[in-house]
Parts: sequence; structure tokens; C-alpha cells
Amino acid sequence: MQALIEISDKQYLVKAGDKIFVPKQKAAAGDVIEVKTLMQVNQADSAMKAGTATVKVLDHVRDETIVVFRKKRRKRFQKRNGHRQHMTQVEVLSL
Repeated sequence: MQALIEISDKQYLVKAGDKIFVPKQKAAAGDVIEVKTLMQVNQADSAMKAGTATVKVLDHVRDETIVVFRKKRRKRFQKRNGHRQHMTQVEVLSL
């Protein structure tokens, strides 16, 4: 069974035991939090049943570097910058 959950205004299709990266949460590593379930999907049918899913916070990490490069042609202007987003790794315990 899969479920569509919503964390920090983003939606993820998960099943029990999945480990996903979500935007940084205000919970410490090892905490168990409950998130809103928007939809539950079975093999035969899907139901728009709202409920809760429990997820466990595993770790706080930073995402891969995204390179931001700006250039103005014929003006000798180039600017290179990098950005790493803060993420939280969570494991879905139950739906």
C-alpha cells in the first residue's frame, strides 16, 4: 500500500519503510513526527482518505551543490556561485 503524504507543502508518494529527503524540519534526529496523508493507493483502487502517517527523523544533511552562473556577453562580467539546501532524511514507519 502506498500513500501520498504532504510535508512542508511538498507531496511525496511513499510506502512503509521508504527513506526520503524532505526540506529541513524542526525536529531532532530520532524524533517521530506525524504528517498528513492526502490519499491512499492500493493495487486495485485509490481512496481520497485523509489520515496521518508516522515518520522518523534520521538525520539533517545538506543537498548537492547547485551552481548558479551569470554572464553578460561582451561586458567581461561573469559570476559563479554555489548553493546547498538544508534537507532532513526521514523514514516512513507506518501509513
